Amino acid sequence: MTTMLRDVPVTETINDDGQTIWPLVQHDLRNEFGEDTYKSWISKLDCKGCTSASVDFIVPTRFIRDWVLTHFEKKIIKAWQKHNGTVKKINITIAKAKKASATNPEVNGHAMVAEQSDGVDDNYVQKLDKRFTFDTFVAGPSNEFAYAAARAVSETKKVQPGSNPLFLYGGVGLGKTHLMHATAWHIKETNPSRKVVYISAEKFMYQFVKALRTNDIMRFKEQYRSVDVLMVDDIQFICGKDSTQEEFFHTLNALIDNNRQVVISGDRSPSDLQNMEERIKSRLGWGLVADIHNTTYELRLGILQSKVERVGIVVPNQVLEFLASKITSNVRELEGALNKVIAHTSLTRQEITLANTQDILRDLLRSNEKNITIDEVQKKVAERYNLKVSDMYSSKRSRTVARPRQVAMYLAKQLTIYSLAEIGKKFGGKDHTTVMHAIKKVEVLLKTDREFSEDVRLLMKVLQC
Repeated sequence: MTTMLRDVPVTETINDDGQTIWPLVQHDLRNEFGEDTYKSWISKLDCKGCTSASVDFIVPTRFIRDWVLTHFEKKIIKAWQKHNGTVKKINITIAKAKKASATNPEVNGHAMVAEQSDGVDDNYVQKLDKRFTFDTFVAGPSNEFAYAAARAVSETKKVQPGSNPLFLYGGVGLGKTHLMHATAWHIKETNPSRKVVYISAEKFMYQFVKALRTNDIMRFKEQYRSVDVLMVDDIQFICGKDSTQEEFFHTLNALIDNNRQVVISGDRSPSDLQNMEERIKSRLGWGLVADIHNTTYELRLGILQSKVERVGIVVPNQVLEFLASKITSNVRELEGALNKVIAHTSLTRQEITLANTQDILRDLLRSNEKNITIDEVQKKVAERYNLKVSDMYSSKRSRTVARPRQVAMYLAKQLTIYSLAEIGKKFGGKDHTTVMHAIKKVEVLLKTDREFSEDVRLLMKVLQC
């Protein structure tokens, strides 16, 4: 009777060089991930042996190694432990291949080029940031069309009519580059055989100038016109660069005419690109144009919440809400502010609070400050609670007046640049300790009274509009 490999008991430890267990693990992983993912990634692993604690693999490129370690390492270890419970880690090294010749451009079936470049000379491309994926992109009303367009392009194997080129545009720090990288990563994951190249317009220009100087223009043309997907970031950089625009136009035409996908990003719509040739603007406008608007408060808060979840840091909601309301210019500055607070409090071993957040970001907050006055705060709070503005700086102590006054002091501290003493003067000559007491009282109520918290949040939004 023939004993099949699958008949090996999963509880039994098999001591060999890995060649008995690896087929069993491959079978499990194929079932778990599906045929396409298995062929794209798991099948590229060549098991070279194992010890009691680790398994050694060899892969053809660094890109495959990094992707497997990022996305499949834990699954491989778990599958291996079904047959050998002592294994705790996997080691992956890159195969040393012989230099390819002109008559033999491939060795062992793998093109001898930098793995990030997908068959294009590494000098002609830029590496992708692993942080920028669709999973880490927070979509909202201001960017949902651009997000949907990028996903659609990344998920289709064939270029769809009307979406070539895809042109993404918006202001600085709103997520264009994130979407570009995410699109490239998703294509690499789902269609690894497609050659994807991401490059900034600035680097495209520098490489073109270099090719002219070294009389290597044909190689330059071949590099960019042989890809399946070309992604060019910040196209506005070549505005006014006539020779570069000429070459870009011919590259764009060659790719589109051969049904290759092109994705472009810029800081404004194609028709608004100044000093750009009309024929290029027209060609860019033929495809799918998607804009990214300024972020809303809700989207900014969602971005911050997503970030702290990813990094595993506990940040009070009060701080996140404060940052979302104060840093409104762009996402890059918003995340930078959060990073600064986390780094500063970590180094000084402080707890993250609203007070030290305001102190750490003092200069940044001043530059982002909308010139809200204490008078405006008092007026809006009085309107909300059906009071006279004079009640804000009166000596009345009834709760119907005192509580709104405390709210107004709290908002004055959050939304203006004035000190506690200056705020106190505007509230009938109160001293700074009274203002401080009011702020602490409101902070406590924000945590314990949902209705009160919503009231304050709405007032803050009204004042910032």
